[in-house]
Parts: sequence; C-alpha cells; structure tokens
Amino acid sequence: MAQRMHIILEDDIDGSKASHTIQFSVDGTAYEIDLNDSNEVKFREAMAQWIGHARKLPAGAAPTTKRSKRSRQTIGTPDTVVRAWAQSNGIEVSERGRVSREVRERYEAAH
Repeated sequence: MAQRMHIILEDDIDGSKASHTIQFSVDGTAYEIDLNDSNEVKFREAMAQWIGHARKLPAGAAPTTKRSKRSRQTIGTPDTVVRAWAQSNGIEVSERGRVSREVRERYEAAH
C-alpha cells in the first residue's frame, strides 16, 4: 500500500501558512525559520541593512573554525558593541581586532 506524507509549513511568527524556509547563521549558530510571503519580506528588509555591510563567506566556510583560533571575550561588553559606540561618537577605532583599553574605558565611563 502506498503512503503519502504531506508537510504543511506554518509561519513561525504568526502561525499562518508558510511559503518559505529561510536559513541564516549568527555567531556560528545556524538557524532556520518558516515564514509566509509577508514575513519573509519583513525579514529580508530587516536583514538588508546588516547584509549590506557584511563580508560574504565562501560557500561551505565554517565561521566557527575561524572563531576557535582566537580567544573569546567572556567578561564585559563585547568589542563589537564598544566599537559601534566609538564609531557613532566620532572616536577612531579599527574595523577589526581588539578594541584598545583607552576606547573601552571611555565606553565604560559613558555607560
């Protein structure tokens, strides 16, 4: 006897019928979300600002491999937050690498 299996996707935001499954990754963790047409547009519009400034990795690249080689900051405010604050306040800071102690101290004094 033949069997048929039907998979019905539900939008993970509002429970309606989903039409798209989107995969994305943040900090080495992969995610998947099912969205309807409207929520897919909202998701892509929200991500466009960040994607427009990001570097694209080659297919199959594993961001966790790169991250495992450097020490991860576990205490205090992440460098990315301090760097963004510094840039928005006209403080010169490198795009990558460690944030200087001086910049970090200025951030902490302001917060």
